[in-house]
Amino acid sequence: MNDTPDLNLLLAFEALFRHGSVTRAAAQIGLSQSAMSSALGRLRKQFGDPLFVNTRSGMLPTPRALELAPPLMEALAMVRGAIGSREAFAPRTSTRSMRVYMTDVGEMVLLPRLMRHLHAHAPSLRIETAQLQAAELAVRMETGDIDLAVGYLPQLTGKIRRARLFEEHYVCMTRPDHPLGRRAALTLKEFLGARHVLIASMGSGHQALERALADRGVHDNVALRVPHFVVVPLIVAGTDLVVSLPNQVAKVSASIAKVKVHPLPIPVPSFDVSLYWHERVENDAANQWLRAALLELFGDSPRKRA
Repeated sequence: MNDTPDLNLLLAFEALFRHGSVTRAAAQIGLSQSAMSSALGRLRKQFGDPLFVNTRSGMLPTPRALELAPPLMEALAMVRGAIGSREAFAPRTSTRSMRVYMTDVGEMVLLPRLMRHLHAHAPSLRIETAQLQAAELAVRMETGDIDLAVGYLPQLTGKIRRARLFEEHYVCMTRPDHPLGRRAALTLKEFLGARHVLIASMGSGHQALERALADRGVHDNVALRVPHFVVVPLIVAGTDLVVSLPNQVAKVSASIAKVKVHPLPIPVPSFDVSLYWHERVENDAANQWLRAALLELFGDSPRKRA
C-alpha cells in the first residue's frame, strides 16, 4: 500500500462498504458512477486486493476489506470529530438514517410498534433493517455500518454492549382445527409424530431449539424448510404442519392468520431478546435516543431505564 492514502479514497471505501453498490456509494458522496468506479480501481491498486467483488447480492467485501474496515472507519470518525462540531440530536426534526440488524421474525414483533412510536416522536428519522450472516455482524457494527442490533445474539461479545429487553420462550403453532389441536395441549407423542416447518431466519442464536428438535428426531419429519418466516403463518393456517417458534412471534402470527398457539412439549431454555451496540456509539446521541425508545417500548425490566 502507498504510504500516503488519499482521504477521498477512504470515503469511497466507506461508501462501498456500507452500500455494496457503486451506484449507491457514488450517490452518497456526490460522485458520478464512473468516478466511483475509478476510485475503486485506485483503491484496489493501493491496497493490492480486489476489496469488493460483484455477486448476485451486490458487491461483497473480500477478507482483506473486512480486515481494513474497522481501522479505516475509526480513522474517518476521528477526522470528522476533529473538524466538525457535534450536533445535538433533535428527534422531531432529525432526518438521520439508522441501520438496525434484526431477523424477519424480529421485524414482525418490533417494527409495527416502533414505527408508530417514531411517527409520533421522530417523524423524519429513517430506519433501515438489515439481515446479515452472523460472522459479518460484529464487523459491521464495529465499522458503523450497523448502528444497533436487536434479537437473541449471544455471539456478540467483546466491545459490543448489551441491554436486555425481555425474556422469551418457545411455543409451537398449528391451524385451529388441526387434528392435534383438539386437546388442551399437544402431547409429546403428537408433536413428534407431526410434520414440521423449520425456519432458517431465526438466526444462529436459536441453536438450543434446533438441538432439542434434532435430539427428539423432529428433523426426520421436516416437510418444509424456509429461509424466512413471513409466509409460515399462512402455510400453517392451511395445512397440518407444525412450527416451533418464539412466543411473541406466535402472538403476532395469531393476529394475522388463523392459527393456534400451544406450549412446546419438549424442554427448551428460555432466552433474552436484547439490544446490542458497539462501544464506539455508546455516547452517540441518536443511538442513545433509539436505544431508549426500544427499551421504553419493549423492555420488561426495571433496569430498562437505567
